Amino acid sequence: MRQAKTAVVDGANIAYIEKTREGKPKVSNLVAVCRAIEEKGLDPIVIVDAGLRYEVDDPDQLEALIDQQRVRQAPAGTDADFFVLQIAEEEQGLVISNDLFEDYRDRFPWIEERRVPVMIVQGEAHLYLPSLKQERG
Repeated sequence: MRQAKTAVVDGANIAYIEKTREGKPKVSNLVAVCRAIEEKGLDPIVIVDAGLRYEVDDPDQLEALIDQQRVRQAPAGTDADFFVLQIAEEEQGLVISNDLFEDYRDRFPWIEERRVPVMIVQGEAHLYLPSLKQERG
């Protein structure tokens, strides 16, 4: 596999990693993950479900990110996970998510080798990359 240049972010999954005291998913998680991805020299593509805007802690910030095309919204009534995986396949990119995508393993057999789990600690995203082969230049 060639060195991935794109990292497709499962936005809803990431938004829920660290929640507010009220239990709302955080838009700042998306921003932190994008920052971590860019620091690795990759281009993030963030995909969220259409309904996420009604659940997050800061809907205006999410709308601004969508308007700036920093975040892309899956069409209403569709499964954003499918779009995350399909775009990652087309781009030969990584998938940034803590979701195991069990329902999609047959359709996208490469999931385990390109899925990157994430932790968010005190607002900072930490990508789990040791299993991915890094090209030396």
